[in-house]
Amino acid sequence: MRWDNLRLDAVAGSASPDDGGQVPMFERGAVVRTFDTPGFRGMTFYEIQAKSIVSRVPEASRMPFRWTINPYRGCQHSCVYCAWGETPILMGDGTTRPIADVRVGDAIYGTVQDGPCRRYAVTEVLAHWSTVKPAYRITLADGTRLVTSADHRFLTERGWKHVTGAGQGPEQRPFLTPSNKLMGVGAFADPPKDSTQYRRGYLCGMIGGDASLGHRRRPRGDACRFGLALADTEALTRTRRYLGTFGILATEADLALAGQARGAVRATATASRGNVRAIEHLIAWPTCPCEDWFHGFLAGIFDAEGSHSRGTWRVSSTDPQIITWTTRALDVLGFDHVLEPPDRPDGLAVVRLRGGLREVMRFFHATDPAITRKRSIEGAALKGDARLRVAAIEPLGIELPMFDITTGTGDFIANGVVSHNCFARNTHTYLDLDAGRDFDTKVVVKVNAPELLRKKLASPGWTGEHIAMGTNVDCYQRAEGRYQLMRGIIAALRDAANPFSILTKGTLILRDLDLLLEAAEVTDVGLNVSAAFVDKSLWRAIEPGTPAPERRLQACATLNDNGLPCGVLMGPVVPYLSDSPAQLAAAVKQIAEAGASHVTPIVLHLRPGAREWFLGWLRGAHPDLVGRYAALYRRGAYAPKDYQAGIAAQVRELADRYGVGRRGPRQARALPRSPAVRPSAPSAPPVPAGHEQLSLL
Repeated sequence: MRWDNLRLDAVAGSASPDDGGQVPMFERGAVVRTFDTPGFRGMTFYEIQAKSIVSRVPEASRMPFRWTINPYRGCQHSCVYCAWGETPILMGDGTTRPIADVRVGDAIYGTVQDGPCRRYAVTEVLAHWSTVKPAYRITLADGTRLVTSADHRFLTERGWKHVTGAGQGPEQRPFLTPSNKLMGVGAFADPPKDSTQYRRGYLCGMIGGDASLGHRRRPRGDACRFGLALADTEALTRTRRYLGTFGILATEADLALAGQARGAVRATATASRGNVRAIEHLIAWPTCPCEDWFHGFLAGIFDAEGSHSRGTWRVSSTDPQIITWTTRALDVLGFDHVLEPPDRPDGLAVVRLRGGLREVMRFFHATDPAITRKRSIEGAALKGDARLRVAAIEPLGIELPMFDITTGTGDFIANGVVSHNCFARNTHTYLDLDAGRDFDTKVVVKVNAPELLRKKLASPGWTGEHIAMGTNVDCYQRAEGRYQLMRGIIAALRDAANPFSILTKGTLILRDLDLLLEAAEVTDVGLNVSAAFVDKSLWRAIEPGTPAPERRLQACATLNDNGLPCGVLMGPVVPYLSDSPAQLAAAVKQIAEAGASHVTPIVLHLRPGAREWFLGWLRGAHPDLVGRYAALYRRGAYAPKDYQAGIAAQVRELADRYGVGRRGPRQARALPRSPAVRPSAPSAPPVPAGHEQLSLL
């Protein structure tokens, strides 16, 4: 069965003579195989003749090496942090939803032309389906990433443009270039955690801004009263529900019936002295609020005193404390705002967001106010003030499932940009590959990898630089047991005396012990196994397709016992799941017992897409940690440097305590090496340089 029989668009191997030879890798054809054995059941292998095998690592990467070899694309380890995420779609109520969960009949946002201007409009999903096409990744200047088919269209400042195209010939059509700018607000912000502190902050903002609360003296005793009356029942319902989580029960009833001049108003109230006292305590200004509280407070004060009209966001109040806390919260969360001084006799002050719709949308998604009416952007003009210039367009070299939807307006808002009725869910990307869900079930095998490598190493332009393997997908995954590409690769590197390093979670590396020993006699060979934790329940949950941690450490011990210094990368250290002092100590102790030459902790790294996928798994397995992760990774893909430094310090102290690196390999190899001449005596490969946070994603 040929790969081109699976294609939905072009005929395999066909290309325009004007394309400069840049034909996607799989258009050269691939043999598709499945194997009915337990280790490969459910897997599909695409055996391809690759055009190249040595890849340059992107300059923006934090990797301490420039070149890498990946004989496989896709991985059978099924690690929960090695997969794809879901593209958020802007729903009609102002919230977002993964495109996979959108259904026919749902109300979502699209755009409509209004004279010279295009405006946001609520539309309906008319159809929803999936297909498979070659994937391309579009990266924008603000970091937004999108994965689509080549013939997908985005709205730019110069009209609709396809992802790829040509100026002439059969593929002639408007297409994206780095001079283009997409239209929209850019990537959506992560939602807040529905934590206890978020709820307290919301109640403080809502009740402090719009409720009546107090005590009134009477001849027969003081009367206590709490009351909140709103036409917007969403905020009223949320307030009553949040109070209930703190054990405060309030009644709810109609306060006024709908009439021609006013809408229906409902109220929630309580006259219980204990309830009123509890509410007063609950909404007192905190001495040291956390970010969750600030998110909740801004949502509550916006529902109570805020407005959003014609793209302008405001919170108005005559209470100086409310204005002070509102500006403080906006400052803490990094929102651009201005305080308009009171110019009325009643002392009304106004806080206004700056930055237009982009900042308003970030506020709505980051704080999650309850009132849908206030979140509406219908009729707002579509502007191009966000940093959405095209930075890169790259073929991923693989076909992916693409989700298509048809809407009443012919478009929709996907991760903050206007998309034309055909979209692939955003995928996690690292170096040159991630195939989304197919990453776990479809493995591309570059069967000609050893031959290509020999040609590369023999080429006049190759200077013999270090080559890293296993930092993208594991070169010793189960498929290697069948295809045995690494033996040919190591032999080629040995014959060229080219330095290299290998990182693996597998034990199959021991099969190639003979070749590794021969290579280590003529060049630098760096070996590391990845083992972040020794807790078996955590291993089964996060790395279900990998060998058990003790088997990996035994492989490390075997390599060291045979004179090949092998270290352990504790990667990834998973915050709040494998980072406790006891867990780190247990892991480092076993690493030391395995005779590891060194140990380097690697904190979990969540790039766009991987972040959504991992958090999706976390919501199901550990929902209590979702908010903590949102806070820890709020500034990007990397955990804060102080967190990384804390983990590194703990591991360093534990390594000293348990004696990591003291045993040393049985044989020493310390003679200088020449790239072309085998030395007469062996010498030891240096330990690869450490790195503050190497990504395995």
